[in-house]
Amino acid sequence: MIQKVNTAIILETRYKKKNKKHPVKLRVTYRREQKYYSTMFDLTAEDFEKVQSPKARGEYKQIQLKLQAVEAKALQIISDMPVFTFNEFEKYIQLQFSTEGLVKEVYDQYIKELETEGRYSYSQTFICSRNSIFEFCKNEALHFIDINEGFLKSYEKWMLDNEKSISTVGIYLRPLRAIFNYAQKIKLISEKIYPFGKNGYQIPTSRNIKKALTKSDLVKLLNYSTIPYSPEDKAKDYWIFSYLCNGINIKDIALLKYRNIKNESIIFIRAKTASSRKKDLTPIEAVLTDEVRFIIDKWGNKPVSPDNFIFPILKKGLTQKQTHDRIHQAIKTINKYMKKIGSKLGIPIALTTYVARHTYSTIMVQAGMSVKFISEQLGHSSTKTTDNYIGSFDFDEKKKAAINLTRFED
Repeated sequence: MIQKVNTAIILETRYKKKNKKHPVKLRVTYRREQKYYSTMFDLTAEDFEKVQSPKARGEYKQIQLKLQAVEAKALQIISDMPVFTFNEFEKYIQLQFSTEGLVKEVYDQYIKELETEGRYSYSQTFICSRNSIFEFCKNEALHFIDINEGFLKSYEKWMLDNEKSISTVGIYLRPLRAIFNYAQKIKLISEKIYPFGKNGYQIPTSRNIKKALTKSDLVKLLNYSTIPYSPEDKAKDYWIFSYLCNGINIKDIALLKYRNIKNESIIFIRAKTASSRKKDLTPIEAVLTDEVRFIIDKWGNKPVSPDNFIFPILKKGLTQKQTHDRIHQAIKTINKYMKKIGSKLGIPIALTTYVARHTYSTIMVQAGMSVKFISEQLGHSSTKTTDNYIGSFDFDEKKKAAINLTRFED
């Protein structure tokens, strides 16, 4: 038998405030358990009786309508829940009562949920987006209804006037769009005020600037000599490991265990897709070349057992936050030493871990591999994403093409 959820607006007479008023609350009853939620109203017993009267007039009628809206919203949330639980109900109802459509509060709620799920890096994008939006508008009480096409165009102009790229504008506005979608999902806002989409504001996009090494710069890096087992040596080896293993990112390197090694391959699921709740995740297979084996033998944990992490970035027993912090520190350290190496070699782009992934994809396409093949190797769900990883042609290749514009054979 399905237990019914009952709601009621009540005057909490057990508590009296200094102003002699009692809090008006929403009471929810499920399986004989009762919980109370603030409605933001305080009334005397006499005023509450007038508010509840079928003949309520004036101010009392206005309060009555607002309290009825509160209960109606609660009932709507309950009806939309496949299975009722107080925890899930509270996630939505508290936003309804406490924020009254405040953008900052919904940002904070969403960020909190991401961190609870262990998605700390992704949450940082929302934090940066939130901070930028409120630096622009200087209004902590910003409501969703205040954000329209005009607001977004003004924000875009403000960003560009402050020497931010069009790409950065997109990076900060996509989280805001996600916040709008989230607010719609929990019935906090109406679809009518949604400012994005075909008939609204279009978030700008720009093709990423080239982040891949040229073949000549890659050769310089591969031939660069480091002091064995120095921090610079370790950074270079991790970077090369990433490049050789399908452009695997540092988080996935950190999570690799010896059980991921199968005969002549390293087989793994990207952490990014593993946490996306998608079904039928496709494993990525990287070839275990002699160079890759050498790096594992050189830096790998001992003993070699299936449940041991391959590299000493993580260890067993860490919390999600500790895991995130260690991976973040590893990326920071690798980037620090790789940028120094790049500077010594005169490489014009900053040698970050991200460049290893882009270099892999670009070298593959220059070798004649199809975009579909590269997309599978990178673990992308769409070849459109892969297109952004593939660097443009080298300047020398462009120069040859330009010369040929005026040189023709008879």
